[in-house]
Amino acid sequence: ILSLLFFFFSLLQVQTEDSVLLFVVAWTITEIIRYSFYTFSLLNHLPYLIKWARYTLFIVLYPMGVSGELLTIYAALPFVRQSGLYSISLPNKYNFSFDYYTFLILVMISYIPIFPQLYFHMLHQRRKVL
Repeated sequence: ILSLLFFFFSLLQVQTEDSVLLFVVAWTITEIIRYSFYTFSLLNHLPYLIKWARYTLFIVLYPMGVSGELLTIYAALPFVRQSGLYSISLPNKYNFSFDYYTFLILVMISYIPIFPQLYFHMLHQRRKVL
């Protein structure tokens, strides 16, 4: 999460995108539920509502957060390409190049196999716990 926050808030051009609100709201609700769950579990007093929220609200919040992340990255692509943000060109003393624009596209593509795997894992956990 920290790396995504660094990315999103280092680009002033995307900070006003609606997609930022989408993922920030999803992350905030998710973290409140997660840490409430952990706290009550440590106290050995876990209310069913917190347990239910932990294993149910992800059904909406996870796709909402991922959609917000992907839409924000997509909105940032033109600015990243134009500015060369975080990219390293050859020649340089390390003989190394890095294209942040391409990296972001690869990150977006990586959601294709990763998102369903994580989502179905959570569904499996939900069936096991509730």
